Amino acid sequence: MTANKTNPKVDAFLNGAKTWREEFERLRTIVLECQLTEEFKWGHPCYTFQDANIVLIHGFKDYCALLFFKGALLKDDAGILIQQTEHVQAGRQMRFTHLQDIVKQANALKSYIHEAIEVEKAGLKVELKKTREFAMPEELQTRLDEDPNLKKAFEALTPGRQRGYILYFSSAKQAKTREARIEKCRQPILNGKGLDD
Repeated sequence: MTANKTNPKVDAFLNGAKTWREEFERLRTIVLECQLTEEFKWGHPCYTFQDANIVLIHGFKDYCALLFFKGALLKDDAGILIQQTEHVQAGRQMRFTHLQDIVKQANALKSYIHEAIEVEKAGLKVELKKTREFAMPEELQTRLDEDPNLKKAFEALTPGRQRGYILYFSSAKQAKTREARIEKCRQPILNGKGLDD
């Protein structure tokens, strides 16, 4: 697909949208005016510049959003970018609950998109936290200390797989739940598998 041309897969996505359809269509128009290439990735309209992902349109129950893949590198002078969760390192969202919000912020949207394109042209990268910088859940550390085979297997995992387990175990609010998750994941860890393998 070339810049400013619509993608049939995005057409189908919009035609099937049960919520946020008008908002998605307005976001699409604004993004295409910025000369990005329209693609369809991860089940959503995705817009690229020279094969690099710039923004993605997606919807949730309470809002729809334009996700900037390297949003952490944008200046965000207007203070409108949102970090979806504390563990999202690079991406930032602009959220909308009404079509009028998008219409009102169209110029800001275009400005942020153009800045995101410049970030890509400059080859800038988001400095990602290393796995060791994430807090190890106490229950996992105790289990690793008590089970040398599990510790050896966990340390042999790729940093991304380790991080996935750490974040999954940490997300449980109760110690009992964290312990149950660790027990459930023991065998996959011993088998060298990641959380989603």
